[in-house]
Amino acid sequence: MAKIELKVIVENCTGCGVCEQVCPYGAIEVVDGKAKVKDNCVFCGICVESCSFEALELVEEEKEIKEVVSGYSGIMIFGEVLNGELSKVSLEILSVARTLADKRKTHVTTLLIGHNIEKYAQELINHGADRVIIVDNPDFERFVDELYADALVKIIEEYKPEVVIGGATAIGRALFPRVAAILKTGLTADCTEFDIEENTGLLLQTRPAFGGNIMATIKTEYTRPQMATVRPRVFKPLAPQERKGEVIKFNYDRKTDTYKKVIDIIIEEGENINLEEADIIVSGGRGVGSQENFKIIFDLAKELNAAVGASRAAVDAGWISYAHQVGQTGKTVSPKVYIACGISGAIQHQVGMKSSDFIIAINKDPEAPIFDIADLGIVGDLFEVIPALIKEIKKRRGE
Repeated sequence: MAKIELKVIVENCTGCGVCEQVCPYGAIEVVDGKAKVKDNCVFCGICVESCSFEALELVEEEKEIKEVVSGYSGIMIFGEVLNGELSKVSLEILSVARTLADKRKTHVTTLLIGHNIEKYAQELINHGADRVIIVDNPDFERFVDELYADALVKIIEEYKPEVVIGGATAIGRALFPRVAAILKTGLTADCTEFDIEENTGLLLQTRPAFGGNIMATIKTEYTRPQMATVRPRVFKPLAPQERKGEVIKFNYDRKTDTYKKVIDIIIEEGENINLEEADIIVSGGRGVGSQENFKIIFDLAKELNAAVGASRAAVDAGWISYAHQVGQTGKTVSPKVYIACGISGAIQHQVGMKSSDFIIAINKDPEAPIFDIADLGIVGDLFEVIPALIKEIKKRRGE
């Protein structure tokens, strides 16, 4: 990592003491009329911003930075295979990687780890990958974070991608922090937007922060690779087209013993709900009122052949399981139609569903934030509106 130094420009310093007062770490003091930096300085820059005489500056040693980041090129994505199927999020990330690579004028590599997975190579190439690296081993038939991390680290060290991106899924959340820690590099999780900085070529990683109230753009300047995870359903996959690409079979030599082994997978009731793939979702919130009342949400979903979602408030109240939760701490969805029933629409919920193609909101409160993003808003009691909707649906079907 580059060395950063807080430098005092002696000829500009007046000894006013403002820097000493604003430093939260007590790392600067005025001695003999001049500012002096102590060893416990963390280089936060607060004193630099506070100095009216421009007597303080943060200096980076560029030579060390270049040594750390040199030799890295290209964009690599982690293609996720779950239960023997290529996940849709892999194709979503590929669309991001392809766009970034075109701006950076570089190549896109997809890494696949699993067993009997070579069949997905051409599909990934057709969706934007220039090459696909395959690690096929019976040990990888089921996800074990220690094993996957060991393989991913070895491949990153050999191929030296400048950027590595994965999905912010259960697998990605377990895998990427471990890999970033081993490689001693940065990781930005749950990104919803990416770009390339013009002058530096750095990856600009944007994600919600402070409960979704602001959007933070983060850069990884001093370490490589630049790592990030992407929220599922935020980006659309590219339309497939016939392309030629390279397929590399990586011979992974397992030398790492693991402390855990997956013996079996037990799916609890409701846990196999695939909200992310649903075309229509009917979600209930605090306004539903009780677990018993959620039956009306399931009734509407049944008529529409839809999946059932929920806000965090409904899940926290115990009315429905976490598998149904949509939002910042739940699942991110992007259906063709999203019907929010009795959901006020706090920013934390909006983050998980605002990319839906068409949003319908049903709420008694005309000032509910959900109406700000709804394509169609119905102000009314959901226990009156939903039965009327069901009746109309049946009428149009001739029932």
